[in-house]
Amino acid sequence: MTVLIPSYEPDNRLLELILQLKATGNHDIIVVDDGSGERYHDIFEQTARYGCKVLTHAINLGKGRALKTGFQYMLEHGQHDSIICADSDGQHLPDDIMRIAKAVEAHPCQIVLGSRRFTGKVPLRSRFGNTATRMVYGFTTGTSLHDTQTGLRGYSPEMLEWLCRVPGDRFEYEMNMLLDAQSEGYHLLEVPIDTVYLDDNKSSHFRPIADSMSVYMPIVKFSCSSLFAALVDYLLLFLVHVLTSSLLLSVVAARVSSSIINYSMNRKFVFASGSESKVQRSLPRYFSLVLLILALNYGLLYTLHDRLSIALLPAKLLTEGVLFVLSYWAQRKFVY
Repeated sequence: MTVLIPSYEPDNRLLELILQLKATGNHDIIVVDDGSGERYHDIFEQTARYGCKVLTHAINLGKGRALKTGFQYMLEHGQHDSIICADSDGQHLPDDIMRIAKAVEAHPCQIVLGSRRFTGKVPLRSRFGNTATRMVYGFTTGTSLHDTQTGLRGYSPEMLEWLCRVPGDRFEYEMNMLLDAQSEGYHLLEVPIDTVYLDDNKSSHFRPIADSMSVYMPIVKFSCSSLFAALVDYLLLFLVHVLTSSLLLSVVAARVSSSIINYSMNRKFVFASGSESKVQRSLPRYFSLVLLILALNYGLLYTLHDRLSIALLPAKLLTEGVLFVLSYWAQRKFVY
């Protein structure tokens, strides 16, 4: 196996991890210095003396870029063994790294995730962050994962070209990888590992606001696209209803027009990760979903407005809120 360790401003825990890994066997270890600077030169020099390949960024480019630098190096040098990515801050134990390596060998072409169970003393921001991200990921994909933020992951060498294409340069890269995996045909396998937090995880370089926004950006973009389409839908609904007094005609005209706009925006800006989604595959699926949403839209709106005598505007808002969740899940899961 080859162990890839992205590292930014490390301490002696990086050296300890390398020595522990060397004690388990003659493994290849690649360390990417992500622009740590002259102050950390001695640590990376010692890393090289321990027999590791050290790749260096002149400036800090982010964890995602550091991982892709390592993947690109392996791709160019004909990597044939399993690849294990681990962090340099002492959170990943050698036994767990070896456990992930064995799982990769037993399950080729699956992404193996070292899944923490967050038992014992876990820093509040880490517990909250993982819970929030797990919920966002489940909503985004319809797939449940226990630990979406783990840095301990294993890959088969056949994945290298794809790993280099996944968008993102910082912490969002690892989330984008999980979001892209299903469409690429890669299944996710979680393997339980120990939860280790040293010094309350103060050494983490995760920026709570900026990096969280990057991780959650797919849903932000979907919300903006849906909001714009919804404005078109609302305007046409009321305009056609005023002109014709037909609820059915109003719903159909508004939904068809807004769906064309929504499809175009989602295919280009929301769900096309790395490369544009193929029209011949996504278009019929999308408009099949539109027909389903259209039927549900009319059914809910008819029930709320005509049967329960709720005013058209609040009935429309309630209907759209329910269908928003269904539409996002269906588009991520089946359309794109």
